[in-house]
Amino acid sequence: METIDSIPTSKIQRATRLISTGVKIGGNYLKYYGEKITNPESARDNLNTNNAEDIYDGLKNLKGSALKVAQMLSMEKNFLPQAYVEKFSLSQFSVPPLSAPLVVKTFRKYFGKSPLDLFDSFDANAINAASIGQVHKATKDGKDLAVKIQYPGVAESISSDLAMVKPIAMSMFNIQAKDSDKYFKEVETKLTEETNYFLEIAQSTEIAEACAHIPNLRFPKYYPELSCEKVISMDWMTGKHLSEFTKMNTDQHLANKIGQALWDFYMFQVHQLRKVHADPHPGNFLVDEAGNLIAIDFGCIKEIPDSFYTPYFELAEPEKLNDPEIFYSRMEALEILSSKDTPQETIYFSKLFKEILGLLTQPFQSETFDFSDEAFFGKLAALGEKYANDKELRKMNVNRGSKHFIYINRTFFGLFSLLHDLKATVETKQLAL
Repeated sequence: METIDSIPTSKIQRATRLISTGVKIGGNYLKYYGEKITNPESARDNLNTNNAEDIYDGLKNLKGSALKVAQMLSMEKNFLPQAYVEKFSLSQFSVPPLSAPLVVKTFRKYFGKSPLDLFDSFDANAINAASIGQVHKATKDGKDLAVKIQYPGVAESISSDLAMVKPIAMSMFNIQAKDSDKYFKEVETKLTEETNYFLEIAQSTEIAEACAHIPNLRFPKYYPELSCEKVISMDWMTGKHLSEFTKMNTDQHLANKIGQALWDFYMFQVHQLRKVHADPHPGNFLVDEAGNLIAIDFGCIKEIPDSFYTPYFELAEPEKLNDPEIFYSRMEALEILSSKDTPQETIYFSKLFKEILGLLTQPFQSETFDFSDEAFFGKLAALGEKYANDKELRKMNVNRGSKHFIYINRTFFGLFSLLHDLKATVETKQLAL
């Protein structure tokens, strides 16, 4: 397996790597303009494939928040070309890991000991690697453990990395410079929290204990005495990554069982705990041989304040969504509409968000919902494409919505995507667990 012996950590080193990637992308566009004349049907697809390849290759060795942004984008299946989704999804659990000598160096820095001084056995070759850290297998007192090690320089480079990718994100999502800081600050705050392994252990333990009663759901145990600010030790959980499971599973009953556990897990967090595992990608879940869902990563937890929760979920009720007075009131509470809007903006954004909410809340409107429904996901894709190409929208101030939308929408889009991959039918209108 390809490994890396160092990670660029200085602003200059990381900026140089991104500039190099930008040069490659510029070359891809030159090829595209030529190919568009001779082979217009495939030119755009080839451009997307080449750009996705070069962007991912540029980010995978930088790791950290730059690669985390690619991971987040890989979940936007309805808004990005498939070439980007496929390539960026590799960042979930398959990137080049640190070399064994660099792993040992990290242990000596934070523990003052080598891995074999702490564990009975330790595999210096990573089992898998993602954007913030990589996982190794170890044993201690007869127990198999997973040991997650954070990459060097990740926490220190978050601010500068986001400053470099900010122009790209603003262009992709039509974000205006005015009033955009609150959104980027929200992302920076959550990424910084993900590098705080003491916080992750506390969050993991809290949510695992609170959700222990949910059927067909398991969690690893965490070991603070074998952990530090850059290393987390937990039980080794045996199972298939959710993406691997969905590719080979042919048992609909089992798919529904796993899907129900996933749905119950998220609904309990959102409605009872008012905080949620906001990183629902396949690399964070396993399925064991008994058909249990295993949640293995709690680095990204989003707390949901009442000021957002109440209006957001009130609009999931059709009678309130279609009541003009309630609708406008809740839209203002969610910072989507304001008293400063022109009549044109009020009409446009009311129509836009009513259309979006009417579609996204469909799973909540019946006793059960079939997430294999291609028509539903086709409508989501069509809606995303419609507004991505809307020239009127690009002329407006589209910095709309509370900062909390970033991770709450990410949570629900990610959850729906996982359930769609499972092709699961779940009971969506249950009594609170």
